Amino acid sequence: MKHIISSKSKTLRIISLFISIIIIYSIFVFSKSDDDITKSSLQKLNNNYSVYAIEIPDSLSFAGEEVPLMNFDTRESLDRELLVNTYFQSQTLLFIKRANRFLPQVEPILKDEDIPDDFKYLPFVESAYANPTSPSGAVGYWQFLKGTAKDYGLEVNSFVDERYNLEKSTKAACKYLKESYELYGSWSLAAASYNMGRNKLNKELERQKVSSYYDLLLNTETSRYVFRLLAIKTILENPGKYGFHFNEDDLYPNIPTYNVKIDSSITHFADFAKEYGINYKVLKIFNPWLRNHYLPNLDKKEYVIRIPKEGWRKFNN
Repeated sequence: MKHIISSKSKTLRIISLFISIIIIYSIFVFSKSDDDITKSSLQKLNNNYSVYAIEIPDSLSFAGEEVPLMNFDTRESLDRELLVNTYFQSQTLLFIKRANRFLPQVEPILKDEDIPDDFKYLPFVESAYANPTSPSGAVGYWQFLKGTAKDYGLEVNSFVDERYNLEKSTKAACKYLKESYELYGSWSLAAASYNMGRNKLNKELERQKVSSYYDLLLNTETSRYVFRLLAIKTILENPGKYGFHFNEDDLYPNIPTYNVKIDSSITHFADFAKEYGINYKVLKIFNPWLRNHYLPNLDKKEYVIRIPKEGWRKFNN
């Protein structure tokens, strides 16, 4: 009996040893193979991928005002934002795609309001034309706080929030920028005031005894603000130069719409949408300022609702 148990134990030990040898050998072989694969992949990557410094333009302007690129600090600030926006490829490619949809809607408003065309790039810095809500509660394409929005004539409540209305919020932003320009006589300072507020900017201008945005030492966000605008403008005006390649049909189309005026209550937007051959989701995509599933409209106020034209689902550039 003891002999049989001893034989079994010896057999188990041999089997265990054999399995251990196989495992150790496999680890060695596969580990070596992985190293070879990694080295090979890195070699291919090094052969096909390179990172380059970004060429700084010889001259650059913002809203018709020359950027002092001869100053080392101005040059390096622009260089930083060009690098960030060039090598944050996914974000900047989204900017390029969205520009095809949103800029044609914003450009004529800026022109009508006598605001320089370069300000069409400001919502990329503020919101990426994506209607987020900031930690401070700023909302919409132009990132208005609730109080400021109301000061500039935008309706904000639980049913309608015109900070999400591209046309109306753009007009409100134009009013703010125009007031700032009248105060400072500088579009770059007007842009800075949009970011940090006039009161804070006024204090810094007085304390530092300068009159140019490019001479101010400001908080990090506002110090980068105009340079972000400049970098996005520079890249979007010549994307191929900065390594962005795409076909026209890669861009997001500016889908044609028509307006429906309403001056009464709407009991449910899902039913309203069906009347126009669309669904609730699409209605809200084109009218994000409608913030609820119904609209009481007790004051019989007139609203304009955008409806995509027939064939919107298969729209091609």
